[in-house]
Amino acid sequence: MEKDYHLSNSKTDEAEHLESAAPQLHHQNNTDNEAYKSYHGEGKVKEVANAALAKALSEETIPKFSRESLHLYLMCFTTFLCAIANGYDGSLMTGLIAMEQFQNVFHSGTTGSTVSVIFSMYTVGSMVAAPFAAIISDRFGRRKGMFAGAAVIIIGAVIATTSKHIAQIVVARLILGAGVQICTVSAPAYCIEVSPPHMRGKMTGIYNCGYFGGAIPAAAITFGTSYIQSNLAWQLPLIFQCFAAIFVMIFVFFIPDSPRWLMSQGRTEEAHAFLVKYHGNNNPQSALVKLELEEMMEGIRQDGIDKVWWDYRPLFLSHNGRWRMAQVLMISIFGQFSGNGLGELQTVIYNNLGYTKVATQLALNLANSVCSAIGAVTAAFLTDRMPRRKVLVPGTFACAVFLAINAGLSAALAKDTTNVKLSQGALAAYYFFNIIFSFTYTPLQGVIPAEALETTMRAKGLALSGVLVSAVGFINQFAGPIALGNIGYKYTYIFVGWDCVETAAWYFFGVESQGRTLEQLEWVYNQKNPVKASLKADKVAVAADGHIIEEL
Repeated sequence: MEKDYHLSNSKTDEAEHLESAAPQLHHQNNTDNEAYKSYHGEGKVKEVANAALAKALSEETIPKFSRESLHLYLMCFTTFLCAIANGYDGSLMTGLIAMEQFQNVFHSGTTGSTVSVIFSMYTVGSMVAAPFAAIISDRFGRRKGMFAGAAVIIIGAVIATTSKHIAQIVVARLILGAGVQICTVSAPAYCIEVSPPHMRGKMTGIYNCGYFGGAIPAAAITFGTSYIQSNLAWQLPLIFQCFAAIFVMIFVFFIPDSPRWLMSQGRTEEAHAFLVKYHGNNNPQSALVKLELEEMMEGIRQDGIDKVWWDYRPLFLSHNGRWRMAQVLMISIFGQFSGNGLGELQTVIYNNLGYTKVATQLALNLANSVCSAIGAVTAAFLTDRMPRRKVLVPGTFACAVFLAINAGLSAALAKDTTNVKLSQGALAAYYFFNIIFSFTYTPLQGVIPAEALETTMRAKGLALSGVLVSAVGFINQFAGPIALGNIGYKYTYIFVGWDCVETAAWYFFGVESQGRTLEQLEWVYNQKNPVKASLKADKVAVAADGHIIEEL
């Protein structure tokens, strides 16, 4: 909320409040006459989540295209590639099972238990690897975690490409899931730890949009290779799964360790050097660097739980930990079980809507990925300015509305299978659902878990998040093909009701984290009611030149 003041005109009550603060400011800093004049003559009162951070940012300018900034973008792009590896698999299998060439080799069918096993082994691999992913990330660093995960992905992709039997491709899917889990524990932690506070939401949101950076190429590749009349039709998409992982393995040699991980290892000087170089524009006296370093030194314990691989107790046995994990639980479960899991079987959904040609199904799959990506990327660029709660509550409810429309039109279509308008309406509602879901959840699936967890809990919390995501994904991938085969569109009604429950959960238990430093969130989660505390705002006086003068 922002209000302008022109004190030369008639004084409103708010202007009087602003003016009354000026003498106190002048007394505290009577040498800064120019700032005082700007404050007294014309200024603004603005509400911010963290006055100290807002003041530091108002004094700091990080060039967008300096050498250091470009290097920072490479760090975040490396994590983006990890998300690409995950997203690629999300569109890959739904395209492969629709191919006649794939069916000629594996005879899996498009629904049923065999398809369920092929799909769900990916999530089983993720769950098995989660504890080891946390150990690698905490003990050896986020960079080495990404490297290890990428190596495992390549092994899985090679096994999948050379598969001749269902058993071999199932094993490959298990290994692929493990590799992606190792990557996606380290990658978001690294991204959020290297990002400047005012770019944290955008950077981490874009990281998670890497899902579509993989899903769209996978949909396009399977659409293109479907015209190849040989096993290359399904083998080429599988071997292409290696590409993002190869670049991850190369780029990790050109990026530094994250400052918060360095701090947790007692390497304070290296952490400080990182902050000065990438957050302080090479200025050791930077106000932002001083604020971050002070908070990190106070909040990061060198004897934290990251040093004891088996100790997850602080995540559940303290008031602070339970509230943090509540955010992780909600975004992990809701982000997978809001109806978006239907995307694993989109070709089946399109078939049920009357689009029976394989080429048409694959084209619709590609178009849906592009539309969803537009929603996700738009939200990612707005993440640093959009409060989390104001996106999640209405966005989740809108998901329920469009799924209800899709289910209702699908029910009518089941009675009148030749009605093209019903088919088109159901398809449009499904597309709108995916766009809204992507806008609401895709960036925040990366942001919220990493924000909610403090540094020494981050890898373990993200590992648990990975287990939850995989467990819900297992339900989607194992139960989905069977449910769609048995009850068709009626399966959608489950998500309509569940999305309404999710909406209420975000309203009553969602903690607002936008606009605060990672360390300041410690205070929020220590309060009796973190939701109420997170909505508390500071008031600051902003001078005419944009600099914040004083907290009011």
